[in-house]
Amino acid sequence: MTMPSPLLRFDGVICRFGEITAVGGVSCDITAGSFVALVGASGSGKSTLLKTVNTLVEPTTGRVLFAGEDVASLKPARLRRRVGYVFQGIGLFPHMSVAENIAIGPRLTGEKLGAERIAQLLELVELDPAMATRMPDELSGGQRQRVGVARALAGEPELLIMDEPFGALDPLTRDALGNKVRELHERLGLTTVMVTHDMAEALLLADRVLVMDAGRIVADESPCALLGGAGGDVAQGLVAVPRQQAERLAALEGLGESRS
Repeated sequence: MTMPSPLLRFDGVICRFGEITAVGGVSCDITAGSFVALVGASGSGKSTLLKTVNTLVEPTTGRVLFAGEDVASLKPARLRRRVGYVFQGIGLFPHMSVAENIAIGPRLTGEKLGAERIAQLLELVELDPAMATRMPDELSGGQRQRVGVARALAGEPELLIMDEPFGALDPLTRDALGNKVRELHERLGLTTVMVTHDMAEALLLADRVLVMDAGRIVADESPCALLGGAGGDVAQGLVAVPRQQAERLAALEGLGESRS
């Protein structure tokens, strides 16, 4: 049986900045429809690797192929229409309204989004369409990040990439927005690649987890396999954190029951 071509391929990607090697030779295929989490400690190279997809970082050597084409050969506006990007720091333009922020990507390719489409996108991320006229500083952090997700989806992308999208949010908002992104991934038939330092988030949201260490992928496993002990020492060191937290919470719960 012939395997389908990957939607995204990292082909021997190396990224050097002076004497520092941020990404040290990554080759990996990501199939259409998958939800992949890219995890690792700070400085492991995960955000740098993600930014090669939409050409914010150019590999020193190697290629990134999107639907079989080298991203370096594609016009940036066309590429970013097909690849939705959710920023780590939300990245809304403070001088633009919510509607203007959402419409910025399509506008760069000559398309104007109407009020009805803006309203649909806001409803998609569970925001009131009336928020279209508000400015970013009138919104909560969670609302701003939902606008960021709506902006990433405005061009009806094939691929959604997210760089620590929920890192600045409180735990309740982070959990709700993570679940919403997973739901949209399914509903819209997206391919999603998410960078996170939170292994629990990766295990709960993704179908596949890539673990990076010192610029290389050191584990490529399903969440179930990682929970079963696969992936090696670095991966299991990351899995140990939420596991130990769960065990400590269970112990506290048991202590509370014994005192009551």
